[in-house]
Order: sequence, then structure tokens, then C-alpha cells
Amino acid sequence: MALEADVRGVGVSVDEDGRAHAVVLEVDDEIVPIYVSPEQAHSTQLALRGRPPERPLTHDLFVEMLTELGGAVDRVRVDDLSEGTFYAKIDAEVYTNGERRSVVFDARPSDAIAVALRLDCPVRVDETVLSRAGRPASEFEVADSDDREDTDDRHR
Repeated sequence: MALEADVRGVGVSVDEDGRAHAVVLEVDDEIVPIYVSPEQAHSTQLALRGRPPERPLTHDLFVEMLTELGGAVDRVRVDDLSEGTFYAKIDAEVYTNGERRSVVFDARPSDAIAVALRLDCPVRVDETVLSRAGRPASEFEVADSDDREDTDDRHR
């Protein structure tokens, strides 16, 4: 079963290997950090803040193309975690000759979440993923996305 998640923001942690960016999902009272590239973090941060980029990013282009072609995204699901890698699906629908057809796209969670934020559609996390990757929210300090600086200024 999949549970509704709230995209809390983009976090940055520093360890011996350097900076690590994470999209932070909250489900009930648990946090699921999904580590992403700086570029993915930037794209997600822009969507959270409602700031369109100067030129369309890949996620903006995907959303525009899907919409123009008569498709719609119903939801995004973070549905698997294997050997430290998260997996996601984008549940969409397309219309051809007036007929509705459901389509499921395999996606990286970072891409799926960036698309979901742009379309204001639900993000869900599978219970098994939550049980394996979720941590008590009390262990994290997550500022609202509007209170943080951009995650990586070089991408402006």
C-alpha cells in the first residue's frame, strides 16, 4: 500500500565525501531522504518555490509536452528500494481518439518528484520503502523551502 507524502524540501548534508543533496519526503511522522544530484536538487527547489527557470529545464519540458499532447499525470509513486537505490513510477493517462489509456512510466524518484511538484499531483511512498528508509521526523531539522538559500548557486 502506498501512503501520501509531503515534499518537505531539499536538504544538504556534509560528510567526509563532501556535500550530499537530498529531496526530503515526509510521511506521517517519518522522513525519507532521497539523495539526488545538485542539478536535481536545484530543479526540485525551483518547483517548490514556484519559480520558473529562465529557460525550461528538462522537467518543465516534459510537463509542457505531456500537457500539449493531451496527457496528464495522476500520481507519482516511490515504490521500491533496492541496494540503496530508490525507484519510482509516474502514473499517467493519455487520450487517443477520445479513449483514455493509463500509462506507467519508470522514473528516478528525483525526476518523478520534480514533475509532481510542477503539476501539483500527489506523491506516494510504498509502505515497504517507508519501513526500510523512513526515519523519525524528530531526528531531522528541515527548514521550509522558502527559508533556505538555493541549494547550489552555480545552477542559476
